[in-house]
Amino acid sequence: MDTPIATVMPDTPITPSSPSGNRELMNLETQPNKRRRKKSIVWDYFTVETVDAGCTRACCNQCKKSFAYITGSKLAGTSHLKRHITMGICPVSRQKNQQTPNTPSTKPGSVTDPPKRRYRASPGISSISFNQDRSTQDIAKMIIMHEYPPHIVEHPAFIDFVHTLQPQFNVASFNTIQGDCVAIYLREKQRLLNFISGIHGRVNLALDLWSSNQSVGYAVLTGHFIDGDWNLYRRVLNVVMVPSPDSDVAFNQALASCLSDWRLENKLLTLTLDRSFSNETINGSLRGFLSVKNPFMLNCQLIKGNCYARVISRLAQDALGAIWETVDKIRASVKYVKTSDTHEEKFLELKERLQVPSTKELFIDDQTKWNTTYHMLVAAHELKEVFACLETFDPDYKIATPTMDDWKQVEILCTYLKYFFDAANILTSPTYPTASVFYHEVSKIQAELTQAAMSEEPFTSYLTKPLKERFDEYWKDCFLVLAIAVVIDPRFKMKLIEFSFSRIYGEDAGMWIKAVDDGLHELFHEYLVQMLALPDTFMDEGLEVIPKSEASREEILHAGNIEEGTPQEGHPQEHSQDMSLISIGDGLSDFEVYISEDTTGQPMRSELDQYLEEFLLPRTQDFDILDWWRLNQAKYPTLSRMASDILSVPFSTVPTDSVFDTVSKKIDSYRSSLRPVTLEALICAKDWLQYGSLSSDSQ
Repeated sequence: MDTPIATVMPDTPITPSSPSGNRELMNLETQPNKRRRKKSIVWDYFTVETVDAGCTRACCNQCKKSFAYITGSKLAGTSHLKRHITMGICPVSRQKNQQTPNTPSTKPGSVTDPPKRRYRASPGISSISFNQDRSTQDIAKMIIMHEYPPHIVEHPAFIDFVHTLQPQFNVASFNTIQGDCVAIYLREKQRLLNFISGIHGRVNLALDLWSSNQSVGYAVLTGHFIDGDWNLYRRVLNVVMVPSPDSDVAFNQALASCLSDWRLENKLLTLTLDRSFSNETINGSLRGFLSVKNPFMLNCQLIKGNCYARVISRLAQDALGAIWETVDKIRASVKYVKTSDTHEEKFLELKERLQVPSTKELFIDDQTKWNTTYHMLVAAHELKEVFACLETFDPDYKIATPTMDDWKQVEILCTYLKYFFDAANILTSPTYPTASVFYHEVSKIQAELTQAAMSEEPFTSYLTKPLKERFDEYWKDCFLVLAIAVVIDPRFKMKLIEFSFSRIYGEDAGMWIKAVDDGLHELFHEYLVQMLALPDTFMDEGLEVIPKSEASREEILHAGNIEEGTPQEGHPQEHSQDMSLISIGDGLSDFEVYISEDTTGQPMRSELDQYLEEFLLPRTQDFDILDWWRLNQAKYPTLSRMASDILSVPFSTVPTDSVFDTVSKKIDSYRSSLRPVTLEALICAKDWLQYGSLSSDSQ
């Protein structure tokens, strides 16, 4: 509550200190706004007159009519004064305007002119100088970021708009603005190239094929990598025109361009494709190409031929296709309600009468986005009682209503669409997920489909058997990489593999678990060999530097489980030479020999085995796997390098806005008419500019 203002009691006389003080008090009462300069245009037509103490009125200079302005502490404002002049209420002004309409002799500012609005200049606006080059660069950036056609600079309406804002601006031609867009692309490309060249780890690639109205395609290659601060990055690297997408070597040139442009010949780890545009012949061609260009890990076993998002999309489309007639009935009913305000009002009225508690709102699905069809079915299913009674309530409703059996099938369908939606939805987060996240969703789908395919309920079995057969192909192609990625998570390690495989494979789980364990150790061995082949000091920045000679012996023992003290072929004196190094003159040399003999025959554990044998971390929602490995890279120098590369493996090839698409991404006719270098510049530069500085957090 506001604090009340102190009030002077009537019986308390006010005695001014001097006559001048009394006059000042009167001036404050009669001229409350003396210090405020009147800025409104109406004062060109009105004069302020003081009627009596506490009452001031505004008198029209033309018709001499007075209006309220100040009464006591209330200020009437100037809106009614403006209306008096501009709306022709003033008889004198109206008469003069009728006698001399738009005469050339009329001067601006005369009494016959209506008030013009005054605009205040922004502070400091006059001190900003116009910069032609900067303005042209801003237009180029605008074209890139918002996918405007570069030819917009030649559109007459755009030119008029720009000249209205700044008459001095000379709008650049199409060729000039096209060159500016390419210049921005080249500048940002150099920055990204310098950044990628500075990371110690490997880069993973995802290759997607975009179509066009012409017979050509466009290979879009996206790089995924983790920097030295353990931030995950996802960047579009190349957009290469593919003249013959059906050719067996269609993507070799695109991949060669990417490896060359970004100097990735010795830094590539995995390549992700999709079978919608690739096959075994194409994959075999790429394996042969990469075996020459890149010392690939695991003998090119890490080429993944299926895109996670597209696999999920195909499963969803197959599931919807199983009862397409029912889906069409529901879509027609929803369309009837949503395309007429009258129909929707009747539908909502019936819903209230039936007291259906659903809060879902009906909407017509976009058949190019399967998730919208899923949400349409969920909402319609919750309102099935309303649809069942709509025919009797609304005589215009003549559409075949789904039966109760139809609704039951929709309920079962939505159960499995929910699994697919959750699995795909992880790709829509602002930051791209690490590879360790995908195993949970994939193994969940695999387990649910395996169980459902054996269901005794006829429709469930009918629906899920084909889905399981399709998903089994993806599982066999990717389970090794998925499993290795989740083992890198210290909250799960091999324990989750053992648990989930027992549910999926039953008695055969042991064989599959061994395959994961062997693949994991083989991959670690590859990294260990590479670490030993590095120069004198191979530890990351910020870690303790270990001389190569010392580290090599320790790591070799770890990797091969070699018993320390056992002479090896080609190094018969190695043990004695090393023992001479620790025979220091402190009287404990015999103790050192005793310890060495006592530990003879006990194999030393590798980093990987040590990591796997340690306790699991508790599962918490705010766990940051990248931060955990950043903090533990000194403890696991080799394993952390492997974790950095594996956690950035992409399982999807499509951009975030295409995760739920039922058709491949298509470049429109205008963009495909541009030069290939311009198209690549526009697509890549937009991707790079939207993330800002490369030193930012995970992107």
